[in-house]
Amino acid sequence: MKLHVVIEQDETGYYVAEVPALPGCLSQGKTSEEALANIKEAIEGWLEVMEAKGNVDQSAIVEVVV
Repeated sequence: MKLHVVIEQDETGYYVAEVPALPGCLSQGKTSEEALANIKEAIEGWLEVMEAKGNVDQSAIVEVVV
């Protein structure tokens, strides 16, 4: 699965990562690399929670390239 991740530096110097396609899926890190590693974990956790709730049908997920 490919997802777009937006990483921006906030006013305190931390890097904040967000996945626009996954509401509420956010993470941060002291470096952009750390934020990227952390958001990967957050994505996995987000998907696990949604699957447990029955909100994500894995067979319905497809990759679209634009």
